[in-house]
Amino acid sequence: HKYNSYLAGRGFHDLSLYFFLGPDHWYKNYPIAKGRRQSPIEINNKDVHYDRSLLPWFASYDPGAAKTILNNGKTCRVVFDDSFDRSVLRGGPLPGVYRLRQLHFHWGSSDDHGSEHVVNGVRYAGELHLLHWNPKYSNYLDAVRRADGIAVLAIFLQVGKTPKPEMKRILEEINAIKTKGKEAPFTNFDPSILFPKSHDYWTYHGSFTTPPCEECITWIVLREPIIVSSDQMAKLRSLSKNAENEPNLPLVDNWRPTQPRYFRMVSASFL
Repeated sequence: HKYNSYLAGRGFHDLSLYFFLGPDHWYKNYPIAKGRRQSPIEINNKDVHYDRSLLPWFASYDPGAAKTILNNGKTCRVVFDDSFDRSVLRGGPLPGVYRLRQLHFHWGSSDDHGSEHVVNGVRYAGELHLLHWNPKYSNYLDAVRRADGIAVLAIFLQVGKTPKPEMKRILEEINAIKTKGKEAPFTNFDPSILFPKSHDYWTYHGSFTTPPCEECITWIVLREPIIVSSDQMAKLRSLSKNAENEPNLPLVDNWRPTQPRYFRMVSASFL
């Protein structure tokens, strides 16, 4: 309690406190964070079930829906207009059309870790999440409360020699959002240019990887990573988790450790 008072006296309230203390403490304020459908998980070939009934997925994104890029102190996020079905994800394991709301990144303090999901023991340098919601519900906040409310397309970032040139557009804007709370216009952008060639995927039911960790997500995790350069990863690590007038704390290691899979089936669209 003394420690909590100490933190509160220095401006750590609510979520900030739990991010400061780390993921192991989230459940104290958000009990669902110890639930049985939490994310991320480790995907192991031996536990994966090939499901021949899984369909291909399709994204049709309107570049005009891109609005802003921001640093919220926890990630770099691009926000899209989701007031109607202008940028959507469909097919795959999804029961209908899902609207794109935002994309964001997770990364480490060095190139050898940073992704949230782990595949056969391999942790990638980073992970891109494209977050969509089910418009059969009245709004996003309503969708978050439903088991089929959210769909996240996850793409691994792998450091390599031939980086994907399309990543440059987002990373060029990072200088405008160096500190927490900074936001800049980000228009005319179609995130499907970031997709890898292969659309093979794993899918399972899980949760948000940040508090409150609601268990409402259909995950579509792409098998093929996209290639980024070490310099591009360093650009993400140049962001600050504090506001302009506060000490510069680098925004790194914004990934949650893997959670128990329990009874859940992980299905693959490929053999």
